Amino acid sequence: MTVRTRIAPSPTGDPHVGLAYVALVNYCFARKANGAFILRIEDTDQTRSTHASEQAILEALHWLGLQWDEGPDVGGPHGPYRQTERSALYQKYAQQLLDQGDAFKCFCSPERLEAVRNAQRAAKQPTHYDGHCLDLSAQEVAAKEKAGEPYVIRMNVPSAGVCIVKDLRRDPIEIEWPTVDMQVLLKSDGMPTYHLANVVDDHLMEITHVIRGEEWLSSAPKHLLLYRYFGWPAPQLLHLPLLRNPDHSKLSKRKNPTGILFYKAMGYLPEALLNFLGLLAVPTPEGEEMMDLPTMVGRFDIAHISLGGPVFDIPKLDWLNGRYLRERLDLNGFEERVQRWGFDSDRLRRIATLAQPRIARLSDLGPLLSFFFAGRLSLTPELIRDGKLDEETLRKVLAIARWNLDDIGDWNITTIETALRSVAAILGRKFRDIVRPLYVAVTGSAESVPLYDSIELLGRDLTRERLRHALQLIGTPSAAEEKAWRALSAPATPAGVG
Repeated sequence: MTVRTRIAPSPTGDPHVGLAYVALVNYCFARKANGAFILRIEDTDQTRSTHASEQAILEALHWLGLQWDEGPDVGGPHGPYRQTERSALYQKYAQQLLDQGDAFKCFCSPERLEAVRNAQRAAKQPTHYDGHCLDLSAQEVAAKEKAGEPYVIRMNVPSAGVCIVKDLRRDPIEIEWPTVDMQVLLKSDGMPTYHLANVVDDHLMEITHVIRGEEWLSSAPKHLLLYRYFGWPAPQLLHLPLLRNPDHSKLSKRKNPTGILFYKAMGYLPEALLNFLGLLAVPTPEGEEMMDLPTMVGRFDIAHISLGGPVFDIPKLDWLNGRYLRERLDLNGFEERVQRWGFDSDRLRRIATLAQPRIARLSDLGPLLSFFFAGRLSLTPELIRDGKLDEETLRKVLAIARWNLDDIGDWNITTIETALRSVAAILGRKFRDIVRPLYVAVTGSAESVPLYDSIELLGRDLTRERLRHALQLIGTPSAAEEKAWRALSAPATPAGVG
């Protein structure tokens, strides 16, 4: 048997360091066994998936030095490697489940489903589908279809018994079938959910080992049941512990920078970041913490993966990156890395275009442009507060601006301007009143080069961190405040079935 592992990211945001960690473990496992490592793009969420996000995933993983044997950019014998290009396959297999009686058509409206969930919450019960359409007769189904009622396809789940989930690093886990929801497999638009597409693709791509985050453990019964329904052998499973903050909370962009490309923008070396992630999964002899990718592969053993949440310790990463800068680069290599990081010709030309109309002397460039070459800015609460906005409105501006920028699909000047102008509309303020604190948070000054261009050049991850830092200085919102402020900025939920 040839070992085949995969990662299957969704292109719905910035690539997370957790993705890099899971990718590294999959890579090391496959390479240690002389197997294959595959990249698949799971882009069935058509409202959130973007080409820009897919390109960011490819850029981030290539920057780290990870190469895959098959994928959307390199091809392979099991393509296509984007799920939106495989939709006919999922419909075929969904129909097979219907024909076998292992799935059913559900015509429940979003309003009915929400009412059921609200009743279950009121009764302090887990929210789940109540089986309303499970026993519709063939005649009832045909009549609803003829009337044009939209539907989804749900999987049938045993009403009794236990599913035993075997994991390569855990004792067998027993999950009672009545606690497993009747998952939607095919949405009303004909696109599959993660669960159906995941199982079909893993089987057709001959994946032998599914190595993923432990947040997917609860979904394992659904996947194992689908393998049983199709009569396919299930791959072996390994669920990796989630990366943690130093306080052992889940690593989240709300608390700390999590984007791979943030660390690139901050001037970390890719080999140092990869080494740091490797230390979370690969044992090292005492005093030998620096290791390249081939060394990681040679030392890798899943038996050494700790099930305790590995801590993403930024001071440790800083220490390791400093060693790489000092010990692994000669002066020429250091100069080349500095140029590649912040002074490539395209970036400098864009910065020069912004700066030239705004200076009287070349020596003005330093104060005007230093924020482009910095990480966290030296801000004070007084500088942030120095404007026309009251404290609560100021905090809302910084928080909602960060959320709006997070929600942008394609990162460009136009979308950035729309996202920031909407903050003024949401809060009922003049745009000129909210621009000043945004300038301060992003550039460190109330006056600088154009804001939208600056944010586009800095990138989403660095901009998000600067807004988060500014908000932290004047008061991070409480959970209740965040809920209320998000409600102000949340778009209306579109109607649909599911």
